[in-house]
Amino acid sequence: MAFMRTSIASAAFLRGEDESGDFRSRADFLLSKLRSEGAVIGIAGKPVQVRNPEARDLQTRDGPFMSSALPIAGFAIIEAADLAAAIEKVSQVPCAVAHGAFEVWP
Repeated sequence: MAFMRTSIASAAFLRGEDESGDFRSRADFLLSKLRSEGAVIGIAGKPVQVRNPEARDLQTRDGPFMSSALPIAGFAIIEAADLAAAIEKVSQVPCAVAHGAFEVWP
């Protein structure tokens, strides 16, 4: 079963202020492990909203549709047997342990 994981990081983490050498090494190892298991991992860029009411009026607007107190850091598509296994797989990723958060979507 495929799951999508979004990462929400602290601003300090994204600026590189929360990265000790040990932490960075562990983060690199965990992301490499997820990739080796087939995860598709990306870094979030600047979003663009897209709307097309009744397929007649294509509209775009720069910026996110939803907002968060913390910035979106990235995403991953991972394979796991079920939701509990997906949560276990990503529970040690950088954003989860650096005072950020992540969401897992089936």
